[in-house]
Amino acid sequence: MKFRAPARLAASAMLALAVTAGLAVTTAPAASAAEMPCKPRVYYEVYQANGVNFRSGAGTGYASKGLLYKGDWGKKIATKGSWIKLQLGQKSKSGLAKNSTGWVASTYLSDCVPMQLD
Repeated sequence: MKFRAPARLAASAMLALAVTAGLAVTTAPAASAAEMPCKPRVYYEVYQANGVNFRSGAGTGYASKGLLYKGDWGKKIATKGSWIKLQLGQKSKSGLAKNSTGWVASTYLSDCVPMQLD
């Protein structure tokens, strides 16, 4: 009997490791998306809200082409009042194609702030 207890413990430990490893594999994130380049007043990211309209023109009277979500980003190609026209730098989380262009209210966007090292 003295030899069976360690064998049972070893089997339990192996089972626990197998289950844990299986969970780690199934919960691992997909390949990471392209990171937004950091050039202030050039690249902008949706930071404040989810489901921001990506519009065909600079204003709420223009049709929405789709939605942008927190983390979606693009390069500024124009401005008009408080609206910024973006060219998406990657496929959006809602499925809009990379390089799609559209207008977003600037209140939902943030440009990057480079770190200053002293």
